[in-house]
Amino acid sequence: MSAKEMTAAVTSPAAQRNPKRWLILVVLCLSSLLLVIDNMVLNVAIPEISTDLHAGAQDLQWVIDGYILVFAGLLLTSGSLSDRCGRRLVMIIGLVLFGAASLLAAYASNPEMLIAGRVVMGLGGALIMPSTLSILIVVFDDDERPKAIAAWSTVAMIGMVGGPVMGGIMLNHFWWGSVFLINVPIAILAIVAALTLMPESKGPARPTDLPGMLFSVVGLTSAVWTIIEFPGKGIAGTWPGLLIALITLSAFVIRELKAEHPMLPLHLFRNRVFTGSSFSLVLVTFANAGLMLVLTQYLQFVLDYSPIKTALAFTPMALSAIVFNMVGAGLTPKLGVRPVAVAGLLILAAGTAILAMLSVDSAFWMPALAMALVGAGAGLAIPAAIGALMGAVPPEQAGVGSALNDTIQQTGGALGVAILGAILSSTYRNAMPSSAPTAIRENIAPAMASGNHDLIAAAKEAFTTGMSTTFWSAGACVLVASVAAFFLMRGAKAATGEGLPVEAPAEPELVEAR
Repeated sequence: MSAKEMTAAVTSPAAQRNPKRWLILVVLCLSSLLLVIDNMVLNVAIPEISTDLHAGAQDLQWVIDGYILVFAGLLLTSGSLSDRCGRRLVMIIGLVLFGAASLLAAYASNPEMLIAGRVVMGLGGALIMPSTLSILIVVFDDDERPKAIAAWSTVAMIGMVGGPVMGGIMLNHFWWGSVFLINVPIAILAIVAALTLMPESKGPARPTDLPGMLFSVVGLTSAVWTIIEFPGKGIAGTWPGLLIALITLSAFVIRELKAEHPMLPLHLFRNRVFTGSSFSLVLVTFANAGLMLVLTQYLQFVLDYSPIKTALAFTPMALSAIVFNMVGAGLTPKLGVRPVAVAGLLILAAGTAILAMLSVDSAFWMPALAMALVGAGAGLAIPAAIGALMGAVPPEQAGVGSALNDTIQQTGGALGVAILGAILSSTYRNAMPSSAPTAIRENIAPAMASGNHDLIAAAKEAFTTGMSTTFWSAGACVLVASVAAFFLMRGAKAATGEGLPVEAPAEPELVEAR
């Protein structure tokens, strides 16, 4: 071999690959699995939490929204922090916070304590998620990165299937707090593996946009609080929150337009494909977040399913999402992003329409069919929309685009839980007899525990009516998303491994774990 050939071999991408990269991927998958399992098992536990902690509909919404708001509000900032302080370090801090907060949530004695635990879990999740993607991008080269991302996504889908089933089994044998204890051993295992196997890496530090972070967190929190409280308090009781939301979100937009290093690069929205993909993702996650919260209560309170049967009822959705995720990956190169995304959104809308037609005595096959369609539609539409969004982002801003993608989805989820939860709450209240006790008119859980057969029957009918209105609203949002995708995603291209940023050797600082 000539000297030139030897130099080429040593400097080739294959020669520079981290020998521990696939073990590192296992750590990243464990970290992502932690977040997926937590959110999935929580849905199964909602009815028992409602009964045991005497949590009202708004408390339950904040159990979910408290996590989502902190998670979404800090994602972009935590990505910048990981570049500056070290990605492994930030991820490990996130895992520690997530595990400790899970213990707090598991032994919560009132809704406020549980909400506090979920807020800290949101902080931990915000530190974990961007770091995992950043580390994956650094460790894997262009050739292997798509395979690594596919494995990472598949593990998340497995968590969607296994999470509810595991939660149902835990609830059948233990108390509701046990679903949060699942997180602790996974977090410990991920921390030990990260310290043992994972290299530390840093990137070019960008100044943290503290004003932008503050405006976004305060604005989103105020907006969602207003939406949650509006059905019960009206404009007279919620106008301060609405005013704060309008002021701070306006300030956020002005700040991001003028900042040299904005947390949210608003100029990306000038791209038609990016805007269409973002809008579609917001509406889809908006619909899906409300779906999980509402359907879990319907299955357990109205159809009298056990926790394990409720968990199994979600299995068709998760399995079809896995299958159609792979189908979409095969179809996208042949048909393009837009047809796959639009087809997925229409299938998702059909599944939501079937959910809207459920009754107080629907057979098991009907919600199972609906959820299979929802999973199939989401499995096609969401990866296609994410691919289009990332494909529209310049390669040098792909890291920002990744964090922005997560932020968009989490914001849509927060608004979905708030708005669709408010629709369900107000419709349920209006459908209940005026003679019913106030607590029972506010929440179905006290009605089920009352032992009064007439009240139980009325509550089931009222809840089903509210659920139907909620799902028709969600389905309408998905149809709007399909129209937006059709007109705005024309010419969209999916992101490939080549579009993801690989930091230049002179810029990042890489320190092998000792």
